Amino acid sequence: MGIHRLNHAVLYVSDLARSVAFYRDVLGFRPVEMTPDGFRGATFLQAPDSTNDHDLGLFEIGAAAGRSTAGRATVGLYHLAWEVDTLDELAATAERLAEAGALVGSSDHGTTKSLYGQDPDGLEFEVVWLIPADLLDDAALSARKRIGRLDLDRERQRYGGQTRGGVGISIPA
Repeated sequence: MGIHRLNHAVLYVSDLARSVAFYRDVLGFRPVEMTPDGFRGATFLQAPDSTNDHDLGLFEIGAAAGRSTAGRATVGLYHLAWEVDTLDELAATAERLAEAGALVGSSDHGTTKSLYGQDPDGLEFEVVWLIPADLLDDAALSARKRIGRLDLDRERQRYGGQTRGGVGISIPA
């Protein structure tokens, strides 16, 4: 089985309107008209610049639903990671997440530069920029074995804010 990428994820949420507003207003996802006729309580969203039919499905299960305990008390998915093209885009995403009170962390993983966020139900996600293959060096490769503090300004000075990431890694050159 040759997997090329994650096509979409489906999340159970407590309040559909609140979750749609979060993914739309903070991360730029847009609703796509594909909910089956007569079906209520679901919305499908597409990420900006995505070529997927949809990237995220949200299914409402109601306000009585408890927050996820995955990783703390139950098994389950920890997070999904969405890739952005540039460090400038990663920095703008960090600002939007912080303004929404949804930025819960950031990390330098050597070859990847990552932000971590939580949606209104506490479901975690990662937004990541990958160093392009032609810019990888021994320092970045060896740093994959640790989690460091992310300094976006330093990374933009080093790689350029508009350098497309992932070329040669997640996008064939």
